[in-house]
Amino acid sequence: MSDPNIGRLLSKRYQLQELIGTGAMGRVYRAKDILLGGVPVAVKFLALSIQNEKMRLQERFEREAKTCALLGQKSIHIVRVMDYGVDEKNTPFYVMEYLQGQSLSQLIRAQNLTVPRFLSMVRQICLGLQSAHDGIPVDGTIYPIIHRDIKPSNMLVIQDPSFGELVKVLDFGIAKLLQSDGNVTSYYLGTLAYSSPEQMEGKELDNRSDIYSLGVMMYEMLTGTMPLIPTTSSFGAWYKLHRYQQPTPFAETAPHLVLPKQLEDLVLSCLAKDAGDRPQKISEILNSLAAIEQHCYTRLTVTPSKVQNNDVGVKPELALKPQVDSKPSDSQPKITTSYSWPQGKPIADIVFPQIINTNGGTIPSLWIMLPQEEIQKRLVCKRYNQFMFITIPHPMLLWITVIYNRKHGPKWLPYYLDLKTSFGQEITNLLGQTGHYRLLFFSREAPTNCSHVLSSTIAAAQCQKLQEWATSSQVLISAAEPQMSKGLLKREYEKMKPQILAKLEGVNTHSQFDLSG
Repeated sequence: MSDPNIGRLLSKRYQLQELIGTGAMGRVYRAKDILLGGVPVAVKFLALSIQNEKMRLQERFEREAKTCALLGQKSIHIVRVMDYGVDEKNTPFYVMEYLQGQSLSQLIRAQNLTVPRFLSMVRQICLGLQSAHDGIPVDGTIYPIIHRDIKPSNMLVIQDPSFGELVKVLDFGIAKLLQSDGNVTSYYLGTLAYSSPEQMEGKELDNRSDIYSLGVMMYEMLTGTMPLIPTTSSFGAWYKLHRYQQPTPFAETAPHLVLPKQLEDLVLSCLAKDAGDRPQKISEILNSLAAIEQHCYTRLTVTPSKVQNNDVGVKPELALKPQVDSKPSDSQPKITTSYSWPQGKPIADIVFPQIINTNGGTIPSLWIMLPQEEIQKRLVCKRYNQFMFITIPHPMLLWITVIYNRKHGPKWLPYYLDLKTSFGQEITNLLGQTGHYRLLFFSREAPTNCSHVLSSTIAAAQCQKLQEWATSSQVLISAAEPQMSKGLLKREYEKMKPQILAKLEGVNTHSQFDLSG
């Protein structure tokens, strides 16, 4: 029997084209947005009519829809809701971004997840949940959002050209909305396998209920089966298990599965019967995942660093033999008169890279805006550069430049390059190929034209590493947002600063030194 919705024009805007999903929560259609030239969208009709108590439920629906829209703007790991409404049959619907991918439930059924892939997926899910649990500001008040229906079929896995394998959480707020209508409580029974004890008892829920459901899902992701299996599918049987029965040990469920003990302990802690015995916040789970990744990815650290007590999960690689130059100022009039501060950049103390054309060819450069007094203090200075690279969770390069004058001290000029972007790869390759770069200084007081130029030489060992990193980043998979890798690198950078400064204060001019030596 053909679907009568196919071809239907919803709200004089969305033309329904194909049924792409059904479930207890409702039906999902692929559609095209006529007003935006046929842009594909996904339309979800909820398994709920707001005919009864229409005004109250419609207000509730609108509030939940707005919440979903705000959450999607806050995190890349939550599906964006772009529009919502109620059709002529009083059935509410959401309009969401259209994403082609697989549900996590499909992936679990099709294959066993490796531990690195599991860690990547769970971290992304946790980042989405953390954004919701931290809350959404509404009229000046922060409202934490609990999902209430964490399960594999509500996780969408897509292949993103920028981020690699990307996981997005679906259906925030919908379970709570459906529960507002007493006629549809049976729909909630479809996810009893993932419900926390307190959820089944009808208690007021907080973020720890989502953490319990996450624990059930993590167990299933690792083993392919559930931690608790009842003899019947009745509400009472499921409640008895969730409230009183301990999860089946991993060794019994999957005897051939080799897991870090930290990982088993994390999953079982999420499955604690009492909410107070579980991790209390998603941030605790993220910290545990970082520690587990440190154990799993130790082999990826090619160049050992003397930085101790590393708590970021993965140590970055250092490009060896950083270069210190201490030649006098090499300002070049041809350059200073040729380059103007870009109109789109603020007049502020900022640093950013550019590729520039000179008589000697195309070279990388670092454009720096500082107060004129700061520039004058370091017209004669030592120039130091160092590069740090991290592969996971997202390939990211930290380009460190320091201009140092013994009287006035150091001026730190760091810049983070995303090596999953074409610009990041291009400029990193160019740094390695040319072996040097220009520093173009602009003063805040007279920002139009470049006032001063220095050169900084890159050591041969660093050049080789830079080209290797640019090449490897083309095939590396991103497992999280770039900001996470930036944060990890920033922590290591802060730890390294005293070592760099000590070397600068004691190094002879024109010398090279190895931070790891």
